[in-house]
Amino acid sequence: MTTPRMPTRRAILRGLGFTVALPWMESVAGAAGAKAPPKRFACLFIGDGISPDHWWAKGQGADMELGSSLRSLAPFRQKLNVVNGLWNREGDGGHAKCTGNILSGAALKRGRTIQGGVSLDQVLAKRFEDETPQPSLVLGCEQPVSGFHESQYSMVYASHISWRSADSPVPIELNPALAFDSLFGGKAGKLRGSILDDVLDQAKDVGGRAGGTDRRKLDEYLESVRETERQVQRLNRTGAGGGNDAPAGARPPAGQPKDFREYARLMCDIVALGFQTDRSRVATLLLSRDLSGQVYPFLGIRDDHHSYSHSNEGKEYQAIVNCHVEQYAYLLGRLAKMEEGEGTVLDHSCVMFVSEHWNAHNGRQVPLVLAGGLGGALRTGRTLDYLKAGDDKRKLCGLYLAILDAMGVPAATFGDAKERLAGF
Repeated sequence: MTTPRMPTRRAILRGLGFTVALPWMESVAGAAGAKAPPKRFACLFIGDGISPDHWWAKGQGADMELGSSLRSLAPFRQKLNVVNGLWNREGDGGHAKCTGNILSGAALKRGRTIQGGVSLDQVLAKRFEDETPQPSLVLGCEQPVSGFHESQYSMVYASHISWRSADSPVPIELNPALAFDSLFGGKAGKLRGSILDDVLDQAKDVGGRAGGTDRRKLDEYLESVRETERQVQRLNRTGAGGGNDAPAGARPPAGQPKDFREYARLMCDIVALGFQTDRSRVATLLLSRDLSGQVYPFLGIRDDHHSYSHSNEGKEYQAIVNCHVEQYAYLLGRLAKMEEGEGTVLDHSCVMFVSEHWNAHNGRQVPLVLAGGLGGALRTGRTLDYLKAGDDKRKLCGLYLAILDAMGVPAATFGDAKERLAGF
């Protein structure tokens, strides 16, 4: 006798006639046989290192003390793991080499032949590709560049952290409008008005069948989508060269908005919506690439990002690093406000902030922060220091093995690691 299969969450929603994704709701999840909210992974990357003297943490939980570069993370102390002293063996060196393998730990090849390894996010995307409409979101706030670094490593490595295969980076979506549209199957860009105008009545129908808590979640979700869409439309009129006279219904052109903060936060909003709706459980956001040419006029800084990294103790560079961490804090705040089950979307996620360098050209340790506990699979509220543990005991890829375990995707090896990071 064949045991009948429990209908999936997607099938339940389709049966209700709902064509746009919903947040995880107990009433719908119960009908689909789901026992717990899904787990998600995101990585935010900043190129060209950090300012070491200002990047530190000590203490645990609510008593955790944070250096000035991490101060914007103070509201999330009990959700954090600030991990010091990790080493990416194959990324210990100069530019380009350190970025292309930050999520794989693979040895990169010099010259015209591109060769690296499958990145952590894409291993997870492969696992969840049959459970979500989009296996992963791969977003960026700075254009990739071509050519070669003086080290003879391709600048393809400097521009991409997400790799589908050893020789194929995943294309980065730089256009917030297209990233937003992709969450709804491309339908949003075809509508004259709001994406929600097409489905609001159906959403109300679903809300009528849900419990009180789920109805509140649905209302909050619809407002979140609406506000993100407003930001996309406003960006079209005022940013990315669109001009104030651009038609309200047009999509923003490809390109980088003038204000990095607005650009980064809109991309964070899109990641948050993707997680909230379970459209995707995996995301990467490249805030700035290695050898970054990003400029920050709103900080009163005239030169480019990379130039300041060589004097990483200067106030200008500290301001750049702080600004990037603030975008990470913004995403954590968005996820922390999204109720889900007995916790929040942040509680069921692992959101990583990382750079390829400790300081200019120094890859002997990797600055890294994690937030979220993957539904209790990861302990949080900790500061961890592996700097003196010995190189074999402080492998970045050992951390990735532990994350794969916590995500329910165990692996025997990853990159240069065969053992999980001890104590994690």
